[in-house]
Amino acid sequence: MAEIQGKRKVREGVVVSDKMNKTVVVAVESLVKHPIYGRRMRRTKRYKAHDEDNRCRTGDRVRIEETRPLSKEKNWRVIEILGHQKD
Repeated sequence: MAEIQGKRKVREGVVVSDKMNKTVVVAVESLVKHPIYGRRMRRTKRYKAHDEDNRCRTGDRVRIEETRPLSKEKNWRVIEILGHQKD
């Protein structure tokens, strides 16, 4: 019998680079608590995500989802464009 697998991780971020073919770099911001002082700090992590149709542009707000490894550094794919950059 097939078991139900867990849900995939989903993140929202901003496209900071679209120079590669079918790949975008998405910066995701998170708030983490300092282990000693308790102050909340902003941390930014950059993920390479697969963009099959090359629709994303720099500045777009996107939602990405974890997937199987597509290359050495690419384990995410763009599932939705939430908003386009205004020119």
